[in-house]
Amino acid sequence: MRSYLKKMKKRFYVYILTNTSRMLYTGVTNDLVRRIKKHQNKLIEGFTKKYNLHKLVYYEEFQNPEKAIAREKEIKGWRREKKVQLIRRCNPCWKDLSQFEI
Repeated sequence: MRSYLKKMKKRFYVYILTNTSRMLYTGVTNDLVRRIKKHQNKLIEGFTKKYNLHKLVYYEEFQNPEKAIAREKEIKGWRREKKVQLIRRCNPCWKDLSQFEI
């Protein structure tokens, strides 16, 4: 029973980060709060650290990790303008959602 409840509670997230130049990064995680804090504290080596991508402007929640990964790949395959439209639909002012929602 406990393992069933654990599976039911497990969540996966696709997220988009930006910086002051509005560069975009799309990622996937099973712990959005922890991952965003790592990005904000520059604890993750690579693209997000190099370009100071730390502002959460979009995320989606999934119960299934395969669906989350598929969605991440889908968004990563989009042109920038389509990603911008996605962000603007739910976050027109590009507010840092980590300050309000997660």
